[in-house]
Amino acid sequence: METLELHPWIFDLLTILIGLVLGSFLNVCIYRLPRDVSIVRPRSGCPSCNQTIAWYDNIPLVSYLFLRGKCRHCGTGIPLRYPLIEAITGLLSWLVYYRFGAGIAYCIYFPYAASLLVVSVIDLDHRIIPDEISLPGILIGVLVAAVAPITGLVDSLLGLALGGGSLLLVGMAYEAVRKQEGIGGGDIKLLAMIGAFTGWKGVVFTIFGGSLIASIVGITLMLVRRTNGQVPIPFGPFLSGASFLYLLVGDRLIQAYWSLLPS
Repeated sequence: METLELHPWIFDLLTILIGLVLGSFLNVCIYRLPRDVSIVRPRSGCPSCNQTIAWYDNIPLVSYLFLRGKCRHCGTGIPLRYPLIEAITGLLSWLVYYRFGAGIAYCIYFPYAASLLVVSVIDLDHRIIPDEISLPGILIGVLVAAVAPITGLVDSLLGLALGGGSLLLVGMAYEAVRKQEGIGGGDIKLLAMIGAFTGWKGVVFTIFGGSLIASIVGITLMLVRRTNGQVPIPFGPFLSGASFLYLLVGDRLIQAYWSLLPS
């Protein structure tokens, strides 16, 4: 009998399916967490007619295509973001598997990447980063570092301190100079969680990478909108995106950067 090792594509497919299933749950978290509603009960329902969604109408991607993007009961259109979140989560799952393989690192970093996705979408929608994700994430990141030889406990604690402390100091300085809040507490706790999972190098990469991407996006929006003032944009998605980029290719990008510097 042939083993799974002879068919590596099975693992690719499996990780994608895992991501799609989790993506359906992430949609629940994205909708309910900002509204202080339990993510466990009640069962998912249509926001328009409040009818409970049957299991066969809640199959990731498939149900959306079968129902042609409409509620079975009232015919109201289902936002495209729902299958999009499912597809993105499937992609995240496969990328983490491709980077780390099917081992303990996948079991750690895929849920971490999924939490970054939830944070990003909620921050874009509501300009908040829920403590229900960042605070437990800090604790889980440190505990994982203590038992799994990936980041290391000392590196995790340094990342936690650097992540939370650096943004806190920047925020305090900005507020002292501009007399207004520049960095929210949610961003501080998010970067502390990022540090707990990726260590101090991950924090440094995330700060610089997230700031660079945010600056490019901000300048682009200013040019498109033809405004000379500041364009308020949430920082959480950029921190999350930079942190995930660090997981995938951070070491390579850092080495490439150092190689460009004059010796």
